[in-house]
Amino acid sequence: MPSIMILNGPNLNCLGTREPHIYGTTTLGDIEKMCRDKARANNYTIKFYQSNHEGQLIDWIQSARNGYDGLIINAAAYTHTSIAIHDALKLLSIPIAEVHLSDPKAREEFRHHSFIESVAQFHFAGHGAQSYIMAIEAIISVIKTL
Repeated sequence: MPSIMILNGPNLNCLGTREPHIYGTTTLGDIEKMCRDKARANNYTIKFYQSNHEGQLIDWIQSARNGYDGLIINAAAYTHTSIAIHDALKLLSIPIAEVHLSDPKAREEFRHHSFIESVAQFHFAGHGAQSYIMAIEAIISVIKTL
């Protein structure tokens, strides 16, 4: 069965209570359930991870080279700061989707640049939790054409 890795960066474990006026009240657990349901409905499996540590995210990205058909990443604040995550993503030959609950380009200027944007084939931002579902659909559509 095809498999998609979904990675979540720092502070996303606090969704639901962290700045609900920006991120909403949906928890990361709620998003994981939505993603599992969507994947299962399409005969896919997912591995869903969250870490506040950059090195852990990089280790997971590197492990995606073996046994995964696509990767979805919400690197959170690391989106704007991590060349190391950018470089790790460049190692992959599978489709990559960048997701954000809010639209970083509509927020503070320091959030406007993404180090992930140039290595991801898809970008979904500002759609809340639905950004993840849109990313799963996009990844699946590419995998089906391979």
